[in-house]
Amino acid sequence: MNTTRTSYPKEKIRILFLENISELAVKYFRSQGYTKVEKINKSLSEEDLIKEIKDVHILGIRSKTRITKVVLDAAKKLQAIGCFCAGVNQVDLKAATKNGVVVFNAPFSNTRSVAELVIGAAIMLLRRVPDKDKAAHNGVWAKDSKGSYELRGKTMGIIGYGNIGMQVSVMAEVLGMKVVFYDEQTRLPLGNAENKKSIKELMGISDVITMHMPETPQTKNFINKTTLKLCKKGCILINFARGRLIDAEALKAAILEGHIGGAAIDVFPDEPEKSGETFTSVLQHVPNVLLTPHIGGSTEEAQQNIGEDVSVKLFNFLEKGITLGSHTVPGLVLPPQEGSHRILHIHSNVPGVLSEINTQLSKNKINILGQYLKTNEEIGYVVLDVDQQLSSQALQLLKEVKHTIKVRMLY
Repeated sequence: MNTTRTSYPKEKIRILFLENISELAVKYFRSQGYTKVEKINKSLSEEDLIKEIKDVHILGIRSKTRITKVVLDAAKKLQAIGCFCAGVNQVDLKAATKNGVVVFNAPFSNTRSVAELVIGAAIMLLRRVPDKDKAAHNGVWAKDSKGSYELRGKTMGIIGYGNIGMQVSVMAEVLGMKVVFYDEQTRLPLGNAENKKSIKELMGISDVITMHMPETPQTKNFINKTTLKLCKKGCILINFARGRLIDAEALKAAILEGHIGGAAIDVFPDEPEKSGETFTSVLQHVPNVLLTPHIGGSTEEAQQNIGEDVSVKLFNFLEKGITLGSHTVPGLVLPPQEGSHRILHIHSNVPGVLSEINTQLSKNKINILGQYLKTNEEIGYVVLDVDQQLSSQALQLLKEVKHTIKVRMLY
């Protein structure tokens, strides 16, 4: 890789990583010639982030840092945000889109880690290991087969048949389970998995239910007093998705009444900001319940994969203008154009902008060697490869185009 492949001096580009992001990300950018790479091992409050972000070009976060409209409005130089995790709900995507800030994440990198823990939790709960483990620690020899079952031959119900749901599906079937799933989108079943037409049907036949749904106003408290009654008696419930999918009080009551056989919960409505802080849940000390501190994707392998995946996406945007995988700026994959200078232009998606760009360049006799455009509902993204001799003039002309959000000379 040509480490001088950007018109803006690399030593002036500031990159900030928060929340103890993998050291791989830091080493990656430094190996590419970027010297102003800073890492902070915690999340920052909105007030502190506003102070820090003013001169930042690239920001890396995990799930705790909240990127609000106020933060984005203060980040005048910000080009891209890398979410070093599976989700992007911690970022105000609408505000990021309006500000022309590219937002990337790593939707596949921790899939295996989460899926493995789901299967492990299912085995532990079907064998009632949490209760037996507690008894052993208390000096009680609770050897008993009553209420303990094998995984083989049971039915796994998967609500949300996306990346993680599919991985769980394959692993569960290999272990001898029957797999049924429900997803609002049309999904191709893997292996012998069966697509159920309703959640009610799935709940009524599943011995283990695992949820892999997004958090929306419609899915909040999806598991509640009413839906719990739909579950097969003795069913095991697993939530490694979002904390607000479950009404914890209702789940606790269903377990104590004996209708639900146990639960594994890794995500909670309100989670501590950092490791070591006090944590409380109504599900603490409830029989046959596994509580874990949001560690579904917390493996060395997952963090390495995430570090590599998001770093490459950020680098490809920074040096090539590639936005594939972005949640805000439309996704473009761009071939290199030798003998030219590349300019990135992000603008509001209103009629006439592209026409004005071409008119202004044509009037000034600036030859376009390559042009790429993609739009979404909010904004348009144009990449122009122009004659090297006239690129500075082209850059100034593009800045003056009406409805321009951001313009950058890439190289």
